[in-house]
This record gives sequence, C-alpha cells and structure tokens, in this order.
Amino acid sequence: MKRFFTLAVLACCFISCQQNGTPSRADAIAAHIRNPKSDYVVVVSHRGDWRNHPENSIPAIESLIEMGGDMVEMDLKMTKDSVLVLSHDYSVKRCTNFDTVFADEPDKSPKIKDLTYAETQMLRLKFRGTVIDSVNMPTLREALACCKDRICVNVDQGYDYYDEVLAITEELGVTNQVLIKGAWPIETVAANEARHENNMMYMPIVNIQREKGKALFQSYLDQGVVPLAYEVCWQNNDDDAFPQACQKILEQGSKVWVNTMWGELCGGEGNADEDAFKAENPGDVYGQYLEKGASMIQTDRPALMIGWLESIGRHTL
Repeated sequence: MKRFFTLAVLACCFISCQQNGTPSRADAIAAHIRNPKSDYVVVVSHRGDWRNHPENSIPAIESLIEMGGDMVEMDLKMTKDSVLVLSHDYSVKRCTNFDTVFADEPDKSPKIKDLTYAETQMLRLKFRGTVIDSVNMPTLREALACCKDRICVNVDQGYDYYDEVLAITEELGVTNQVLIKGAWPIETVAANEARHENNMMYMPIVNIQREKGKALFQSYLDQGVVPLAYEVCWQNNDDDAFPQACQKILEQGSKVWVNTMWGELCGGEGNADEDAFKAENPGDVYGQYLEKGASMIQTDRPALMIGWLESIGRHTL
C-alpha cells in the first residue's frame, strides 16, 4: 500500500528541532501521530479549553498547553480583506460584543466575511455570555505562533484556504505540527499537495453510515492509499459499521480519530464526554473507543481524558 501523498517521506525528515537540537514537545506528539504502531493516545481539545476561557482564543490555547493537551482544534474564517481569524461561527454575534460595538450601525453585517480585519479587532470575545475586555479574536498567525513547538494544531473548516494556511505555517516553521482535514476526494487532495514542496498533515473525514462517507472510505481502501489517520463519524450503533471500519483502518496501517463531544458523531448515544464526567470511572465510557483501536480523540473535557489516560499509561511522551 502507498502512504498518503507527502507522508511517504519519513517523518524524521520533517521534524523541526529547538535551538538545542532536541525535538520539541510538538514534534514528539507529531511523531506519535505519524507512527501507526504507537499506543500513545493523542488528546485533541475542541476549540481549546473553552470551559475556562473564550473558545478559539489565545487564553484557551494557553490553558490547554498548561494541562498537557496534545492538539488544539481551531476553526478558521476569512475576513473581508483576506485575513484568516479563529471563529467557529460564520457570524460574530454569539461569541463577541458585536451588538454593542456596532450599535449605531443597525445594517452592519455580523458575518466575518463582511467585516475587515480591523473591524474584527474592535470586538471582544465572550465567555459564558460575559464580554472579556482583554480577549479579542486572534488571527491564525497569532494562534500558530502561540502553539509553535508546544502543541500540535488541527485546522478545521480551513481546507478551502489551504494555500493561505500553508503559507503561514511555512513562514512560522510549524508545517509539520499542523493537521488539516476534510472530506475531499483523494485526487483533489493529491493534486493540491503536488503543487507544494512541503505540506501539512492531512486526514480524511469519513462518515461511515452515510453514502458519501462510505464511498470516500472505500475509495481509500480500493486505491491502497493510507492516510496517517481517518476521522471516523457514525450516528448509531445499530450495526457493526464502527468496529468494522476500525478493523479495516488498523489493518491498513492507519490510525483512528474519534470525537466524543456529540452523540451524532460517535454513535448517537448521548454526550460521551458528559457521560464520562458523571461516571465513577471515565474509562467506563472512554474505554470503548480505545478497545476498538482509536488513538486520537477530540474532546470537550481534555483534563478529564488526560487524567484517565495517564492513569492507564497511555499518555506519557
């Protein structure tokens, strides 16, 4: 089988080192991501530590790094003047004080694509509905500079901006520490990567109980293309779709990424993170994913998951 696109090159060729010549923490994490035989479980925090800080903010990233997270998931949007900023929503209404800042402009659009970068910097982010005066919407460049050598990054909602993202990662020297994902055909991704000398890690998203997702997954198997990991989503456990997919992925020599934030992403049985939080032993909930072979988990409760994984010896760099 052929390794996926640029990932065919040995991982060590991409590893950047700190000034003392030793791999950085982010490099060590990236090495586990690239190693299909590693039993280290990579903890990915959804939008950073949003339980204690505004989501998609620098403080949320710093907090995750401090607690020992491996990867921060960040969502991208582009401003009217082509600056990439962090935001999950297309509109700034939910997460900022837009209505106050632009109170005198009732026709002002709250969509990021309609705002200039300068206008986004006039806004302040909210935490649990309260405006935090010291926290504004960061640019991708600021966020990546914060993460450099300290933690890996998962870029979500960003493949449409692949060239722009890659230009920034190359400038900052963090390309090997960044994972970007999407549900694009193999040929599209291959052609896109062929245009560049270096590329970020890429992971396909496969929804294994929906026709498009099943077809995409099957195309990887049929063509013998082995990505470093698959993000596997499934809506229910009425069939054996999830364990069967995991078996095929592991046999192929790839890794399994699962999401425990929402039931519709991991079997439709409620919120796995909240169930784990309420359980006497988080492993009673999280263990099922490890049993199937998952070694990359995106969560809304990173501290809980890290603590449990450390207790079973699956989270030691």
